Amino acid sequence: MIMTFMGRGGAVRTLSILGLTLVVLGVIAGCGEPAASQQRFNSTEVTGTEFGKDFHLTDQNWRPRQLSDYRGQVVAVFFGYTHCPDVCPTALSELAAITQRLSEDGKQLQVLFITLDPQRDTPEVLRSYVPAFSPNFLGLYADADVMKQLTSDFKVFYEKIPGKTSTNYTIDHSVYIYAFDTQGGLRLLMPPTEPLEQKLEDIRALMAEA
Repeated sequence: MIMTFMGRGGAVRTLSILGLTLVVLGVIAGCGEPAASQQRFNSTEVTGTEFGKDFHLTDQNWRPRQLSDYRGQVVAVFFGYTHCPDVCPTALSELAAITQRLSEDGKQLQVLFITLDPQRDTPEVLRSYVPAFSPNFLGLYADADVMKQLTSDFKVFYEKIPGKTSTNYTIDHSVYIYAFDTQGGLRLLMPPTEPLEQKLEDIRALMAEA
């Protein structure tokens, strides 16, 4: 499997992630029928994987949050940072468009933006940035040590690229949307190259399972 990430200058690149490959292959190998006949979604299905189980973070309003807070909703999680030049605002804009397209069902979708840049993205910064895309979107924060463990748990690649000053830097990072079902199970990895219509179809399919 190829992991997509945002490289220097905002370019989308790919990176082979062995750990994630083995997890996904394990899911496919466990199916009783060929993968093609099992396909129900446009995105990469990772149902039953052992990563991305939970988190304990602080939201933009300084409230503690964990995945179980959103039982009964489909949850879309994206890892990024507010100084991201291109991919992060694009992903959040797509999710905002999907929320709008869902109309009343949009209340069943919770979008969570987890910052990879706790040095600059304080809860106050997240509070002004994330809801600008859609009022119910939440930004989540943790210190560097917690974030290191969390990104390991979620198989998220990220790398800080130094700039001219200590606060002028960029972050290369993987750019998948993690989609969880209403029971809190990680189900899909949505790549940035997947059309909005297909993401919308998959989110509706997860909602229909409830």
